[in-house]
Amino acid sequence: MNAAFHRKNVRLPTTDYRGRRLYFVTMCFHERRRFGATPRIASWITARLKAHSAACKFFVHAYCVMPDHLHILTAGSTDESNLIKFIESFKQDTATAFVARTNRRLWQPKYYDHILRQTDSADGVAGYIWCNPVRAHLCDAPGDYPYLGSFTVSGKTLLKAIPPTTDWSPPWKA
Repeated sequence: MNAAFHRKNVRLPTTDYRGRRLYFVTMCFHERRRFGATPRIASWITARLKAHSAACKFFVHAYCVMPDHLHILTAGSTDESNLIKFIESFKQDTATAFVARTNRRLWQPKYYDHILRQTDSADGVAGYIWCNPVRAHLCDAPGDYPYLGSFTVSGKTLLKAIPPTTDWSPPWKA
């Protein structure tokens, strides 16, 4: 018997991805390859993320390009902001350019998202993102790692005060 493999759709209704909500998103590089360990690629991904977030009307409060994945804490800036369109346009744009240059796939097909609730700590999520390279022993403090930051004033202010560890952990890792 030859059964086709079907990926499970883990998305909520599309209306849950619109508007002024906060989202924690993780995108993994294809086969968890270490593309983000290359400074030129990590810087390019950061620049494309900044451009796409502005074009799609999203604030990026925290981001971190890790060797094998990317984390972002993002929020819609208008009632029309659409996370699915933002992430899909970002991934498609970067994937197309990457394959044209390298003849290699950049991203895994899906991504992970968590819609923050009012009881969730946005500062804790940002700290978790920024402390990721510390936990991975890539640096001693978040400020030492060149491929993390924020595109917002409030995020940049918080980053300056973040300790090198954070107590927040994603609920699915508990």
